[in-house]
Amino acid sequence: MGYSLFIARRYLRSRQKEGFISIITLIAILGITVGVAALTFALAMMNGFESTVKERIVNTTAHVSIFDAFSEGIDNIAEVESTIVAQPHVLAAAPFILYKAAISSATENDGLVVRGILPEKEQYVTRLKEAIVYGQYALGRDSLERRQILLGVTLAERLDADIGDEVFLFSMRGQDLGAMTLSPKVMKFVVSGMFETGMYEYDANLCYIHLTDAQNLFLLGDRVTGFQVMTDDWETAGETAHQLEEALGPPLFATDWMRMHKSLFSWMKLEKYALFLALCLIVAVAAFNIISMLIMIVIDKRKDIAILKAMGAATKGITRIFIIEGTLIGVFGTVLGTGVGLLLCWLQHTFDLIPLPAEIYFIDSLPIVVQAPDVLLIAGVSLVISFLATIYPARRAAKLYPVEIFRLE
Repeated sequence: MGYSLFIARRYLRSRQKEGFISIITLIAILGITVGVAALTFALAMMNGFESTVKERIVNTTAHVSIFDAFSEGIDNIAEVESTIVAQPHVLAAAPFILYKAAISSATENDGLVVRGILPEKEQYVTRLKEAIVYGQYALGRDSLERRQILLGVTLAERLDADIGDEVFLFSMRGQDLGAMTLSPKVMKFVVSGMFETGMYEYDANLCYIHLTDAQNLFLLGDRVTGFQVMTDDWETAGETAHQLEEALGPPLFATDWMRMHKSLFSWMKLEKYALFLALCLIVAVAAFNIISMLIMIVIDKRKDIAILKAMGAATKGITRIFIIEGTLIGVFGTVLGTGVGLLLCWLQHTFDLIPLPAEIYFIDSLPIVVQAPDVLLIAGVSLVISFLATIYPARRAAKLYPVEIFRLE
């Protein structure tokens, strides 16, 4: 491979009469650089959004949720809770009630999801207390013995409700829908606080009331919908959910936070793959530049190839010259593109150069998370595409016949 590498490096050097070929070489390198840099930054951006979404979900919901398969509710609350907290990797558990209802303020009406909780236990399974942005983390009764409620900030804006305002919850659970007249269960609450999780579906459609008030509103008696469980590692919550399901037995079942949002993460993964394939086209276009450049060099160096063959150079040696030359272009472009992409990621992560409207995304800058496997995958794909682009021109160069070239010259 000695002379093949030597000649390939000489062909890459710019000379005045070969200025056009050198420009095409530069364009090919820049094309690969742009493609690799764009891929590196785009995948880091997607990883950042995915990491942010996971963090918001984990901070808002428990790692594992326990439900009754028949939707009748759980009545042996103390027994189930003691079984849950006795399992390995479980840090805390808290009962909850979850039902849909209607809400009415002084000026607006809307539908929402009501979650009944025990505030003294909820703070150990979710970060609701830390998400309070207005008012206070208070449920139960205020100084005037009024029931208290926590609203998501977006829901509160839609209802035009503020701290201290009164709202009404309406529940149709337990009503005979075939009756001539309906009398929904109505309870009055006062807004004690507002929370902001950063997840629109929670902030716009969720409220919290005390567990006892939820049991009365939805006519549940002493039953609850299920339990929220905090584990020692949210990434292995699926395994813990399986252990809890075996320990509790039917009709109770356990589901982890990722399974509850399976469609969201499936969509994000699909979008990441689609973005990767789309941006790979930039590298593919640069590969066509490599093909064009190598074909022009083959045409320009016909006489050199003929002399090498006349001197006894093997066909494989001629092929290696152009494969090495194209591959070197791919290596230069890939290394430079990886460096540029990582630099852009570092600048964004350090200086927040790309801001985002916080009122829409609930984050004020583009999140960036660089993962080594993604960087290695991008570099590998770029090198493979660059290598494949060299095969056709290299084989064409190897098939040239010295006699015909000398006759034409």
